[in-house]
Amino acid sequence: MIFNHGRKEALYKESRRWEAWAANMSESKLFTPREAAQVLGISYPTLKQWIYKKKLQTVQTAGGHHRIPEREVDKYLFRSTEKHDVAEKRSGFRRVSGRNQLVGRVTDIQIDGLIAQVTLSIGGQKITSIITADAVREMRLKKGDTAAALIKSTEVMILRP
Repeated sequence: MIFNHGRKEALYKESRRWEAWAANMSESKLFTPREAAQVLGISYPTLKQWIYKKKLQTVQTAGGHHRIPEREVDKYLFRSTEKHDVAEKRSGFRRVSGRNQLVGRVTDIQIDGLIAQVTLSIGGQKITSIITADAVREMRLKKGDTAAALIKSTEVMILRP
């Protein structure tokens, strides 16, 4: 059987790209373009344009599908409160005595029985809180929502501004 040398080289490059993708997958979570658009609160066509214009770095699967690493999504998470003065920054917060409120995006929710684990991405950092599953349902939290972590002593609570 005779193989075309160019075809063998293409297959080799494809397998190397797949290996790099698999290695990257083990390091961090990979989002589909639709999942990333939902987390970022933008439309799917906008996200695709970002990919085509190389605004987002992606990893391609063996089938040529784009996957966006979590660290790339974190770069564009909610940061609108950083651009205003202090009085404006605090206007959307609930009236509570705790001052350590950090606003971010919900990146993961895992519900198991009565307990829920909610992960927020805040400025490239992750904060995880264990709250009741009822609280998640009452606040109607879902991936991509904006939420605040209220840190009081050793407790971290999740609230929705």
